[in-house]
Amino acid sequence: MDSPDTSNAPAVVADLIARAEQVGASDIHLQMTGDGLAVAFRLNGLLAPVETVAKPLAEQVLGRVKYLAKLQTWQDSTPQDGRIAKEEVGARHDLRVATYPTVTGEKIVIRLFTQADPPSLAELNLPQPARNELEKFLRQPSGMLLLTGPAGSGKTTTIYSCLKFLQELGDRHVITVEDPVEQVLPGIMQTDVNEAKGLTYPKAARHLLRQDPQVLVLGEIRDDETAQIAVRTALTGHQVITTLHAGSVGAVFERLRVMVPDWSAVVSSVALVLNQRLVRTCCESCAGKGCDSCLQTGFRGRRPIAEWTSVNDETRDLLGNGGSGTVKPSGQNLREQALALLEKKFTTEGEIHRILGA
Repeated sequence: MDSPDTSNAPAVVADLIARAEQVGASDIHLQMTGDGLAVAFRLNGLLAPVETVAKPLAEQVLGRVKYLAKLQTWQDSTPQDGRIAKEEVGARHDLRVATYPTVTGEKIVIRLFTQADPPSLAELNLPQPARNELEKFLRQPSGMLLLTGPAGSGKTTTIYSCLKFLQELGDRHVITVEDPVEQVLPGIMQTDVNEAKGLTYPKAARHLLRQDPQVLVLGEIRDDETAQIAVRTALTGHQVITTLHAGSVGAVFERLRVMVPDWSAVVSSVALVLNQRLVRTCCESCAGKGCDSCLQTGFRGRRPIAEWTSVNDETRDLLGNGGSGTVKPSGQNLREQALALLEKKFTTEGEIHRILGA
């Protein structure tokens, strides 16, 4: 195979995208520095340095990306967002581009949508009991599913898998409010939040309820108003799927206690809380030692661990008596699941400490 031409910006951009897709990266980071353009791939949730593009070519590479994304190529002092059609660069799927000014020069992040279809719930590889609870919830006509975990813990992927399951069930009008829509799914009404134009999560949710949804998916609960809308929607015979940043299943209820004045409504509406993380797994090609296949990181791919609470009458009694802090997950907790992966040599002790702390 011939070496790629690295003497011109179009060739460099096309080569970086092809290499990122080959190793399964989710993002390409391009950061201007004093030495040139630092390139890194986000692989398995973490940034891995790739190379530095020499200064004379660096500005041309950034300009090429902005041109393809139909952005103002001369503008480097304000953020811009755009998309690159896959045909433009020979990619497998369309790309999302975001620029941002920094003290060392412009920064561009290219998001790669590397999967044509969302994984099924089975393909997520969640613990079987957690998958069973998800499927049980999705077959119900109403109630709220709350997914929690830090950024990069796979919440959005789980939501899309739930949407795929609902697609297969059929006969339900499903509406989403996302920031942004990452995959367009046939038969589902999807909406992009656009805060610059005044289309916020609360405003979109209020108006979309007039579109007669049976299932409302909110990408994230960010404020009190969205939380209250989600709770009311679940109480009035709808199914609601959303995310909320919290450290544990119990912490989800603690946050909702602050955000929603009607605590009894929270207790009645929440049906399932799922708290998940993604653990990097050792690269099979090098047994974790580091190779070209894993960008010398020693890891290739990730496995989910998840704990959950299905809200039954007993849990509601506990919550009704003010015991949100004592709500415990069902089955194995996150650390027990992580240690089971370590015992099977799927991951390392350092990775567990990174994910869950000491």
